[in-house]
Amino acid sequence: MAGIKHDTFETIGYDMRLMIATVTALTASAAAADTRNVTADIWVDNWFAMSANGTLVLEDSVPITTERSFNKETTTVSIDLPAVIAIEAKDFKENDTGLEYIGTNRQQMGDGGMIAQFKDAATGETLAVTDAGMKCLVVQFAPLDPSCADQATPVAGEGACGFVATDIPADWTASDFDDSEWPAATVHSAADVSPKGGYDDVTWDDTAKLVWGASLKQDNTLLCRMTISD
Repeated sequence: MAGIKHDTFETIGYDMRLMIATVTALTASAAAADTRNVTADIWVDNWFAMSANGTLVLEDSVPITTERSFNKETTTVSIDLPAVIAIEAKDFKENDTGLEYIGTNRQQMGDGGMIAQFKDAATGETLAVTDAGMKCLVVQFAPLDPSCADQATPVAGEGACGFVATDIPADWTASDFDDSEWPAATVHSAADVSPKGGYDDVTWDDTAKLVWGASLKQDNTLLCRMTISD
């Protein structure tokens, strides 16, 4: 071994220990992952996109511009638990006034609502549901005053038709995103969320709740996060 210095052996030894530690950690992580086939039922007035651990897995098949676009969506995905579910939910609005049917005798504020449940596809066990334990950040709130709906020519950003828009964090769907400062979702009754076309197509778990922001009519776009535990 002439010509090889002692510190070279130390470097090789360190690299080997680092490699072994890395492989051990990765092996332990893989063993700890609980991969499940999860069936998700979700209903949103009017539109949603859902991610699991930062990957988009389901998007509402009915465009938000479709009048009365109420429908449920069901999908089964293979995901590692625990999993962070991130849902972007939108109530329809023609513009930032938050109104719909602008310029007609039906001009009004729309109203939103969301419910979802997640079940083990093999056993039917309910793993998670929407409830007050999830976090929902409102990123578009309008109009500032309901009297905007009574204006003949409502203009976004003016007077009662003002609005509040919040920047959407680029990594908000990621499993390690910090949502600790986000407010909790607000639970609403089935009577308050109406109409609900497609809602009755699902047998909802008794623990699944209709949720939204505090205002069904003025909270127009929400970012919501919840965790499916292993």
